[in-house]
Amino acid sequence: MAPTRSQLRIPDALANWPYKRQINPHFVEVKAESDEWVQNLHAFNEKSQWAFDRCDFALLAALVYPMLDKAGLRTAANLLVLLFVFDDYTDRVDGAGVQAYADIVLDALHNPHKPRPEGESVIGEIARQFWATAITHSSQNSQRHLIQTFTEYVNAVVKEADDRVQDHVRHIDEYMELRRQTAGGYPCFFPVERHFELPDDVIFHPTIQRLCLLACNSIVLTNDVCSYNIEQSAGHEGHNILTVVMRQKGLDMEASLDWVTQYHSDCLAEFLELRRNLPSFGPELDDTVAEYVDGVAQWVRGGDCWSFESRRYFGDRGLEVQKVRKVDLLPVLGMDDMTPMMAPMVIEAQNELNALSMTVKVA
Repeated sequence: MAPTRSQLRIPDALANWPYKRQINPHFVEVKAESDEWVQNLHAFNEKSQWAFDRCDFALLAALVYPMLDKAGLRTAANLLVLLFVFDDYTDRVDGAGVQAYADIVLDALHNPHKPRPEGESVIGEIARQFWATAITHSSQNSQRHLIQTFTEYVNAVVKEADDRVQDHVRHIDEYMELRRQTAGGYPCFFPVERHFELPDDVIFHPTIQRLCLLACNSIVLTNDVCSYNIEQSAGHEGHNILTVVMRQKGLDMEASLDWVTQYHSDCLAEFLELRRNLPSFGPELDDTVAEYVDGVAQWVRGGDCWSFESRRYFGDRGLEVQKVRKVDLLPVLGMDDMTPMMAPMVIEAQNELNALSMTVKVA
C-alpha cells in the first residue's frame, strides 16, 4: 500500500472579509499589452519565461486594482512585473549582489529619461520604462511616496539575502517587520494613490500607517501559507511565517497554522475597526482618504484570489484547492537553484510524477 501523503491545510482567513472579488474590465487588453512588453524585454530564459507566464501578474493587477482606468492598470501591471523580476533576480545572489541590482533600479527610478548603460542588466530598463510612463499620469505626492517605499523595499531584500546566506531564521516580530517590506506591499499601494494628491499628513498619519501595515500583514500571511508547500519542497522555507512560528514556539505545522490563522484574523478585525473609525482630515479630503483605504483593502482580497486563480502556487488545481482548502505536501526536492517564481515548475514536475503513479518519499 502506498504511504498516506501528508497534507497542508489552507485556512480561509478572509471568509468574512467584506471586500468581495472584483476584476478590472480592462484586464484582457492590458494583459495582452503587458505580456508583449515582457516578451520584448527578453528578461528571462525559456524556462523562466514559461514560469513567469503561468504566474499571470496581469491577472494579479486586475484583481487587486479593479477600479483603475486602463492607463492605471497598465502602470500597475508594469510595477508588478518590476517587483517580481527583482524578486527573481535577487533570489540567486547574496546581499552584495542584491545591492548591485538595487542600485540599478533606484538609479533608473530617479533618472527615468536617462538611457541605461550598455551591458547593464535588463532590470534597469524595466524600471526606467515603468517609471517614465507612470509619472506622466501620477500625482507628485504619490511619486515621492513610491520612491520612498521602493527604496525601503530593495533595502529589505538586501537584508533577506543576508539571512538566506547565513541560514538565519528571525523571531516572529522581527520577521514580520522585514517581511512586510520584502513582500513589496507598500510600493503596491502606489497605483491606488496615483490619481490622488494625498498630503504627507494623511499618508503618514498613524491610523493610515497602521491600516497599511495591517494590510501588508495580511498580504504576507496569505502569501506565506500558499507558498509554503513550494518552499519546503525546494528547501527554502526559512523565510516563511510557518517556519518562524514552528521554530520559535516549538509547534508542529497544524498548531503553527492555527496560530497564524488567529493572528491573521486579529489583523483583519483591527483593520475593519480602524476603517469604521477613520479620523477626519477635512471635508475636502475625507472621501478621498476613504477611497484610498478601500483600495488598500481590495488588495487584500485580490491578492488572495490571485493565489488560487493563477497557477503560481497550485498549478491547474488552484480553484479546487480554494474550495477544499488543502493540498498534498510535495516531496523535498532540494532544488538549490530554484527561486519562488519557478514554483510552477515544481508543481508541474510533481503532476508528471503523479500521472506516472510513481511513489515518492514525502517529507
